[in-house]
Amino acid sequence: MNTYFPEIKKNFGFGCMRLPMKGGEVDLEETCRMVDYFLENGFNYFDTAHGYLSGKSEKALKACLTSRYPRDRYLLVNKLTNGMFTKSPEGIRKFFSSQLEACGVDYFDFYLMHAQNREYYEAFKSCGAYETAFELKAEGKVRHVGLSFHDKAEVLDQILTEYPDIEIVQIQFNYVDYDDPGIQSRQCYEVCRKHGKPIVVMEPVKGGNLAHLPVDAAKVLDDLGEGASQASYALRYVASFPQIIVTLSGMSSMDQMRDNVSFMKDFHPLDEKESEAIDKVKEIFKSKRLIACTGCSYCTDGCPMRISIPDMFADLNAKALHKNWNSDFYFMVHTQGRGKPSDCIECGQCESVCPQHLPIIETLKKASKAFEK
Repeated sequence: MNTYFPEIKKNFGFGCMRLPMKGGEVDLEETCRMVDYFLENGFNYFDTAHGYLSGKSEKALKACLTSRYPRDRYLLVNKLTNGMFTKSPEGIRKFFSSQLEACGVDYFDFYLMHAQNREYYEAFKSCGAYETAFELKAEGKVRHVGLSFHDKAEVLDQILTEYPDIEIVQIQFNYVDYDDPGIQSRQCYEVCRKHGKPIVVMEPVKGGNLAHLPVDAAKVLDDLGEGASQASYALRYVASFPQIIVTLSGMSSMDQMRDNVSFMKDFHPLDEKESEAIDKVKEIFKSKRLIACTGCSYCTDGCPMRISIPDMFADLNAKALHKNWNSDFYFMVHTQGRGKPSDCIECGQCESVCPQHLPIIETLKKASKAFEK
């Protein structure tokens, strides 16, 4: 049990951005099984946002969690997302009320200022978003106010200095991004430590990339002889750090749920031998110079040309990693009924919302050159 929020049972959370899907809708039957298993094994932290799965994540939690279990069995996290509310205290409250209704609850245990970066932070400040969130807390509609963050450490330091009452911070943190100059996982972690803020980690498996390692990197972990999944090392790496109280996993199947629970239920930090293996994997992974896309799909929501950008990048990575991988076939599948990379009009919408700060426009040009005949 952590000393910051004793109500959080264990150090593992259910991220609800990648729920199981069937025919374009959330597979509620599978999600119910996953929710049941998660709670049965002593965990209780669920994380969602209105934009996850185009609004379907909140509704799925109402169907699979909040309508089936008493309110004291779970902790529910939601977020105030830029672009989804009118920039005024009244607009924030209207959006917040719609989230409560969608989730089927009277309050949120944690309410986060979503995906804060320099631009979004200034927009949130200008409309009193932080102040409104603290008012909602005073009214009992929010138990704790926090933020999720995607920017440089100096911006995080500014936010926590100007709003010292922030109670919890969610950052991207994994062993590949630890010293990445764009993500700055280590520096952001250190800022949280400086301000004494408990940390929730998102993307510990980097959008699944660390659960499907290149062959030479996978061999390093296989040689440990433990028979553990690649994802297990990534999650345990994160959860081994002090002040990290919840490690989120965006699980999309019961198999993933069972695997994660198997090593997080009775958590043990990485030992020296495992840590040395992770250091080797880091170097191998970095040498591949892969596109650091996590598949969050924020970039696709507003794309006027309907380009499936994460799929394009996955195809490029597959082409680089696997000589015999039929990436051209998958490229054809991913462009059926959607835009091709060459259709990009360079509007920049995708780059403005990318949490990884990727040069999407230039990378789409590479995809066009690699795949379009």
